[in-house]
Amino acid sequence: MRIAFYAPLKPPTHPVPSGDRQVARLLLAALGKAGHETSLASTLRTHDPQGNASRQQSLRDQGMAEAATLIERWREPGTPQRPEIWFTYHVYYKAPDWLGPAVSAALGIPYVIAEASHAPKRANGPWALGHAAAEDAIRAADLPMCSTQSDLECVKPLVSPPAQAKWLPPFVDAAPYRSAAANRDPLRTQLAAQHRLDPSIPWIAVVAMMRTGDKLDSYRMLACALANLLDLPWHVLVIGEGEARGEVEQRFECAAPGRARFLGERRDDDVAALYAACDLCLWPAVNEAYGMAMLEAQAAGLAVVSRSVRGVPDVVRDGETGLLAPADDDQAFSNAVRSLLVDAPRRGAMGKAAAAFAGSERSLESTAKLLQAALEGLAQARRTRPAEFSR
Repeated sequence: MRIAFYAPLKPPTHPVPSGDRQVARLLLAALGKAGHETSLASTLRTHDPQGNASRQQSLRDQGMAEAATLIERWREPGTPQRPEIWFTYHVYYKAPDWLGPAVSAALGIPYVIAEASHAPKRANGPWALGHAAAEDAIRAADLPMCSTQSDLECVKPLVSPPAQAKWLPPFVDAAPYRSAAANRDPLRTQLAAQHRLDPSIPWIAVVAMMRTGDKLDSYRMLACALANLLDLPWHVLVIGEGEARGEVEQRFECAAPGRARFLGERRDDDVAALYAACDLCLWPAVNEAYGMAMLEAQAAGLAVVSRSVRGVPDVVRDGETGLLAPADDDQAFSNAVRSLLVDAPRRGAMGKAAAAFAGSERSLESTAKLLQAALEGLAQARRTRPAEFSR
């Protein structure tokens, strides 16, 4: 089927790397693997990070104008590249979808959302307009899909029947991480020489942008945790860049002098190599939706230590592929890190389980099958009950 793909938060063509861009690209790959023809419908970003009502109104106007243009382009059946499905990735109050509901309604095609998120507490705040638009889009969706079980429970009350909302768990293309893991020894030797690392002690991997807000809060928490572990031998290797890099480096140097190596922004294959060469992945995941980096680390065979917040339990299996500390217990987080740093056999067993988990049920291939089944169900419903898609 021909699918019009749209990501209002950040398009897959955006030059700045992030988890959102990575997931958008993965969804395009999964849809292609499932045999669908995808095209990027728009690069319009509706993201309002500050809660600015005027900006939200301006973005709404831009979205409505672009939707009208797309409707005019594709209105007539038989028009070249006219989509058969509209597929939007990541709809929430800071980045609502002003295009998909209008275009799919006008064309009479199914409207699909991947990573739908609903936050009732935002209904009357500075993002009221974005919240209402996101809620309207979720209600209009023929297939709203959520990446975490917690989001799924919040979205179900908006759709009828509730079973219409589906869980599409986070996934990863495990192949490059599996390939890097197969070359662990030479990669570790190379990194040791480049960054003056002792290959006989555990290496900790951290991969995250260095932005103010939640990311910086996670780095602060991580620095505090590492300061409690100075009696143990380890290095920490950090991949990431951003406006908060200076503060991150300062905090790590104060907490653990000489232990951290900052590698800056790196290409995807360098990230895979870092994971493969390391022994453990850490991330406190402050207000994290679920954490793509932790899933990538597992694909390379690393156990993960994080916290049981939001969608992290959907990505890391506590006690099997890693350890999750309670959300409000910083000491438990430090203790979990310590337990795996001193227990190499347990750490290794969890790493093997992590690679199996990411490479099977959370793989690109398994997700392609899930998407194909879901979209085929929509197509079947359209053939048997076309009136429901005419809106």
